[in-house]
Amino acid sequence: MTIADCIFCKISRGEMPSEMVYDDGVTFAIRDIAPAVPVHLLVIPFVHLEPLAGLTPLGKTALAHCWEMVPEIATKAGLESYRLVVNQGADAGQEVPHYHIHLLGGGRLGKMA
Repeated sequence: MTIADCIFCKISRGEMPSEMVYDDGVTFAIRDIAPAVPVHLLVIPFVHLEPLAGLTPLGKTALAHCWEMVPEIATKAGLESYRLVVNQGADAGQEVPHYHIHLLGGGRLGKMA
């Protein structure tokens, strides 16, 4: 997949509609279109990052910023407790090959896999 074809890159460029709930120019968060729980947000870096192995310094900074902003995004979403999930690769369930964090909450969550 190229950056031009990436759905998250298209959303970040305003080429596709999405319910954006956070944007600081480095990281943005959107509502998942098929939520698994009452609050299911995706925290995404604007810079296109695919595999975690071999990240550039810019990629590492963008990734760290996503994690730093999760508490603020969760608070804005009204969450006191939440689960964070990252899938890396198709076998792990990653559907969009652009790094993102699933921020899940809004009720009691079941056990992990």
